[in-house]
Amino acid sequence: MPAKKTHNGSAAETETAFYDALNRADLEALMALWADDDEIVCVHPGGVRLIGHAAIRASWSAILEHGGLHILPSQLHETHTLMSSVHVVIEGATAASGEPAHLIATNVYAKTPKGWRIVLHHVSIAPGPAPQDTHSQILH
Repeated sequence: MPAKKTHNGSAAETETAFYDALNRADLEALMALWADDDEIVCVHPGGVRLIGHAAIRASWSAILEHGGLHILPSQLHETHTLMSSVHVVIEGATAASGEPAHLIATNVYAKTPKGWRIVLHHVSIAPGPAPQDTHSQILH
């Protein structure tokens, strides 16, 4: 039996793996990125607060049953300490009408013995056009 793939990268790498799993509708990969803590929290746009693995897994299962979400995160604003990292991103998506839409997501990661894991994912619908990235960095 093959060993279960583990993810031990940085918070940014965990975030990349999270959006990749959403886009591929891979529920197992998605849930493997969450902390083992019973107090993990997820709030979908316009939804209720979900606490714990069972509630979060059930919600993602229902959302992903028709396929991937095709979400592209951008404009990362990151605040971190040695043991936690808070990422606020703009999620680019396509609305049911076919029009481009954007959401604002807050993803909180905790450093655990298994690596960086999600402890909170909270997404809100954002009004108006997507904001321009005013904090762009040029890397040399």
